[in-house]
Amino acid sequence: MTTTPWQLSGFGDEISPDPEVQVAVLLALGASHVEVRSAWGVNVVDLTDAQVDRLAAVLRGAGLGVSAVASPIGKVDIASDLELELARLRRVIAVATVLGTTNIRVFSFFRGPDVPVASTREAVLRAMSALAAEAAAAGVTLLHENEKDIYGDTPERVHDLVTAVDSPALRLAWDSANFVQVGVARPHDDGFELLARYVDYLQVKDAVAATGEVVPAGRGDGQVAATVRALRDRGYTGFVSLEPHLAQAHALGGFSGPAAFGEAARALADVLRDLGIEAR
Repeated sequence: MTTTPWQLSGFGDEISPDPEVQVAVLLALGASHVEVRSAWGVNVVDLTDAQVDRLAAVLRGAGLGVSAVASPIGKVDIASDLELELARLRRVIAVATVLGTTNIRVFSFFRGPDVPVASTREAVLRAMSALAAEAAAAGVTLLHENEKDIYGDTPERVHDLVTAVDSPALRLAWDSANFVQVGVARPHDDGFELLARYVDYLQVKDAVAATGEVVPAGRGDGQVAATVRALRDRGYTGFVSLEPHLAQAHALGGFSGPAAFGEAARALADVLRDLGIEAR
């Protein structure tokens, strides 16, 4: 087994809109943290101060830490007003502060229909640099997720993004399934070594290359076990966060329900156990 356990987390709103239910399921699965995307059906960027305080009290009472705030920042068209996105980031930073985490998930912008991705590069880099500067000033870390159809959706463009912005406040959350769904048939083989030095966070779901269907870890083509092994061998001891998307997926997230979330957790546990990794 690894000498230092990895920290097990998961998207609470994949279980239920109700944080009390989220907490109960995560604790039953042995998790020590939750990744917060929404509560009571309200996205983190739209939670009121009173709701944030109430959520923090629920999590604190259960003894659960917050691994990251899974924000929607950057999940808008690159032609949108950047000042509005910076304002939304400031709100998310305030939420993260109350919840006790310095990790904030972000994205690198959609583009309009028929807009070539290469034509958006300079605008994306300017926007991501501005977001990273805001994060650095606040002492938080942005974790870029390789979401489908944003600028950074392939290993090569993710690498371009993180190296061009070149900020310690911009790091990477690795998602194998999303790579598969944009045509990276073997994401570990084709992308991990390129990006490994920038990966600070592991989000776990898998996908079938032929259909794009999201499946539990190890049951698709995402080479999840290979990436987990490589992280272990590099001495990784960070978060491993379940984002199963087994019931439905939509623009701002996904849902699994308690039973399917449990199935995803057991599949991940099998992968980790086979590689001698303890997660809690």
